[in-house]
Amino acid sequence: MAGGPGEPGEWRGSLRAALGGLTTRGRSFLAAGGAAVVCAYVLGQADLLRVGVLLTALPLVCVGALHRTRHRVAASRRLSPASVPTGTEAGVHLLVENVSRMPTGVLMLQDRVPYVLGSRPRFVLDRVEPGGRRQVSYRVRSDLRGRYPLGPLQLRLTDPFGLVELTRSFSSYDTLTVVPRTEPLPAVRLAGEAAGWDEGRQRSLATAGDDDVIPRGYRHGDDLRRVHWRSTARYGELMVRREEQPHRPRCTVLLDTRLRAWAGSGPGSAFEWAVSGAASVVVHLLERGYSVRLLTTTGAPLPGPEGTGPGSSPSETAGLLLEALAVVERSREPGLSRAVDALEGGDGEHGGLLVAFLGRLDEEDGALVRRMRHRVGGALAFVPRVPGEPAAGDGPRRTLREAGWTALPYAPGDALPALWRQADRAGGLAPGRTVGGER
Repeated sequence: MAGGPGEPGEWRGSLRAALGGLTTRGRSFLAAGGAAVVCAYVLGQADLLRVGVLLTALPLVCVGALHRTRHRVAASRRLSPASVPTGTEAGVHLLVENVSRMPTGVLMLQDRVPYVLGSRPRFVLDRVEPGGRRQVSYRVRSDLRGRYPLGPLQLRLTDPFGLVELTRSFSSYDTLTVVPRTEPLPAVRLAGEAAGWDEGRQRSLATAGDDDVIPRGYRHGDDLRRVHWRSTARYGELMVRREEQPHRPRCTVLLDTRLRAWAGSGPGSAFEWAVSGAASVVVHLLERGYSVRLLTTTGAPLPGPEGTGPGSSPSETAGLLLEALAVVERSREPGLSRAVDALEGGDGEHGGLLVAFLGRLDEEDGALVRRMRHRVGGALAFVPRVPGEPAAGDGPRRTLREAGWTALPYAPGDALPALWRQADRAGGLAPGRTVGGER
């Protein structure tokens, strides 16, 4: 039986496959029957011969019956939801329908599930009448982010004696996306951020007079209330006011993905904390109206070279970025040079805010973090805490402080909202600040 979701699969295989479906019990019956026939021939026992023939014939009859049985079964799978944060359960609902004119026997269902999501679920369905449906459900949960295939679904058909078992599989599968867990962050004033969406809109409307309007051509979807009639009459085509487009604050979130910069692995590692922190900052800033760009130290923007699209809503952009963070991996990139090139390449505009989740830094990285700081208006870095480090900070924190960054140390398990609030207390992310108050 093979077919996609909702497509019927026909249960009919070759005789060789049916013989290969003999269970241990069926093979034992054949062996015992053959031995009884041989002993009956040697000893001349007619009663033992009849027993041997019965033991040998019963598995073969069951093989022939299952071989000639035709079942048309359709199956579909539904995930609710299809994307969940780490540590959260998702429901998987399986629907099996008998689309043939004959009832089925006992069906055993098994769905293939990666080991990180738990054990493989198994179900037993009694006789399904023609046109009948059966629905079963199970739940999966993962503490590791990523994309995990669910399926294909396997169905097993057995005879009443348990002598033969035939297995058929559907070819389709679904994908469960486990995204990093996000935490709600408090609203703090960040250095280097421009005015918000509403403030920028009010300021542009208040300062721009009719003579200061720079019109542009009408585009599909523009509000007709923005049509500038004087320019329309001058150019002979519909023109709209450009100054009503508010200036959105900009932020770049940088995630250090260098393999050598992180120690340990697993859900409790510093790298996973950084991935979850980057996801929380991205969602928080998008909710505040920021234009967010997510970079890794490979220089590649996430979710891809095409970005998220200028017309995407904040929720759509957040979803795409979270799905990209679900599969981000550590790379063998040796340094931060590609990340610096990506920041300097950009779109030609300076300023904005940079929030970086960094790993271990060496002396060579010092010059590169200085170049990053010159590119942006405000810079905040989360760096792993070194055991025994003084409050003022040494090593990486001192390097960042001297370069004009605001450096916040963390350890896996620390609450990001508290650190985010400390950043505001550290002088509104003023350049040259660290937690501890020392410049």
